[in-house]
Amino acid sequence: MSYQKRLDQAFENVPVLPLDDNHKYVVFSDCHRGSGNNNDNFIKNEHLYLAALRHYNRMQYTYVELGDGDELWENRKMEQILEVHNRAFEQLALFYRDDRLYMVYGNHDMVKKNASFCNKKCQLFYSVTKQCHEPLFPNVSFYSGLILRNYEKNTDFYMTHGHQASLMNSTLWQVNRFLVRYVWKPLEQIGVLDPTSAAKNYSAKQRTERRLSEWAAQRGKTLITGHTHRPMNQYPDSFYINSGSCVHPYQITCLELEGDEISLVKWYMDARKNGNLYVERRLL
Repeated sequence: MSYQKRLDQAFENVPVLPLDDNHKYVVFSDCHRGSGNNNDNFIKNEHLYLAALRHYNRMQYTYVELGDGDELWENRKMEQILEVHNRAFEQLALFYRDDRLYMVYGNHDMVKKNASFCNKKCQLFYSVTKQCHEPLFPNVSFYSGLILRNYEKNTDFYMTHGHQASLMNSTLWQVNRFLVRYVWKPLEQIGVLDPTSAAKNYSAKQRTERRLSEWAAQRGKTLITGHTHRPMNQYPDSFYINSGSCVHPYQITCLELEGDEISLVKWYMDARKNGNLYVERRLL
């Protein structure tokens, strides 16, 4: 199957959500929440992520996660991820309880498309704050894609993870998971990067972005993805937009959508003149 058909299939029978002045969305991708070990690339930016989630929850945004939220190629146990990143899941649970959370699966958390996995692993978590088990995402569904639709202006934003542009990360994802888990994970600790990764291999990144851009242009659809970890927003001059990731050095990026406006935002740590550190939100 071609990558074009894989992308077409990602939007079959997916939720269509309203996009207007009364609905605000924040789109994160590629958090790669891990188990707290040396390969956990999310943990260094978790404080930025928590600050962003509290802001968007307070401002009544709907949270959209475009795949690879949890690193389930390098890690086998979702329970360890829930335990280590307890505070992050506390915040996500608040969005879900208010019916303001939608999840898309990516290649690194492809197992979430199985309802049996979600029923076992995503129902409860132990809240350190409350010292008891709390509901996490009861009866949650993880989607292959989502569509945001502005009915008044007849414009759509098609959202998916973007791994469909790569054979190894879509059709052959189980083979690639084996290689990441048992070959590239130990090699990463000594500085050897995974050559199949669109996030770590420049040629793979360019090829993936070219394919995603071509699919969007050929079909005349505005496409929002993650996967490559490279943030990009030239809307409305380009059909292709990327939310970036939460594993950049010293910053995380996301997209804010409200009405017909879409903004690329970064969250990072800065210091005041008196030396006090604070978290800053900046439009890119």
